[in-house]
Amino acid sequence: MARLLFNLRNVPADEADEVRALLRAHGFAFHETPPSPWGISAGAIWLDDAAGHPRARACLDAFQHERRARALAEREAALAAGTAETFLGNLRARPLHTLGILLALAGIVALVLALPWWFLSR
Repeated sequence: MARLLFNLRNVPADEADEVRALLRAHGFAFHETPPSPWGISAGAIWLDDAAGHPRARACLDAFQHERRARALAEREAALAAGTAETFLGNLRARPLHTLGILLALAGIVALVLALPWWFLSR
C-alpha cells in the first residue's frame, strides 16, 4: 500500500525536482498526486512500497538537512555581498508598496485588539 512521503504544499519546483531525482537515484518506486485546481490539496509524492518508507524517510531527511545548510550558506553569502532581500532594501525599492503593507498590518492588529474590547463593553 502506498504511503505519503512528501507533501508538496509551498514546495518550490526545484526542490520537488530534486526530491524526485533523489528517489529515482535510490531506486524507490513512487508516484505523485497533482494539486487540486482549487487549492484544497497541494499534491504529494507517495512511496509505492510502504516497507521502504523508513529508508526513504532517512534519505529524504538527509537531503533536507543538506538543502537547509546550502540555503543558509547562500543567504549568508548574499547578506555578506549586500545582494540579499531585506526590509530596508524593499523599502528603498518599493516604498509605497512596503508602507501599504505596514499600514494594512497595523490596521489588522488594531482591529484584533480593539474589537473584543468594543464588543465586551456594550
